[in-house]
Amino acid sequence: MLSADLTPYEKIVAYAQGCLETDASCHDWDHTLRVLKSALDLGRIEGTDESVVTVAAILHDIARPVEMRDHGRSDHAFIGAQMAYDYLAAEGVRDDVWRRHVADCIRTHRYRSRTGEAPATVEAKVLFDADKLDSLGAIGLARAFHFAGKTGARVHNSAEEALAGESYGREDSAYREYLVKLKYLPEAMLTKAGRETARARHEFMKRFFDELDAECF
Repeated sequence: MLSADLTPYEKIVAYAQGCLETDASCHDWDHTLRVLKSALDLGRIEGTDESVVTVAAILHDIARPVEMRDHGRSDHAFIGAQMAYDYLAAEGVRDDVWRRHVADCIRTHRYRSRTGEAPATVEAKVLFDADKLDSLGAIGLARAFHFAGKTGARVHNSAEEALAGESYGREDSAYREYLVKLKYLPEAMLTKAGRETARARHEFMKRFFDELDAECF
């Protein structure tokens, strides 16, 4: 339980920041704030329950440090959903339907879902899209290179080397992330506004990697 002197919103923010303070990766509090902004922007277009979107966005990556510690063997979305549900219950949120709605958004926000569940509500779809938008464009490139550097991957490699590599290995470059995931995100988006923004950001990434290839090979 957090200090009673804090407002409910401040408590949720403080809890999320506490969960993420051990993770210096690209899934830090800055990422959470960008996802929150995008989720609220998309949510206003889609007509969502802003309270659900806000809390789900703030808490969506609270289990990321767990996944980072075991090199991806854990599922941060699944673990984080349960953590969020339990935290909200411990903080006295009595509306079980609302708590489950928030947890469902978190559990289904991941692109590489391990549960087989897809976002079912408009709030879950907005969180999914907002999280993916932060993986595209200039910020997506910055995050991809940050992650690759943190795990000791190469700065750049060929498509053949990248695709033959493994997650968290030396060939797990930013380019590999683009080839196996990021280039497919625009068509995976679940809202019209999210899809339009994703396509524009993807074009920027494609031009960047085309130039990087030209300079390196």
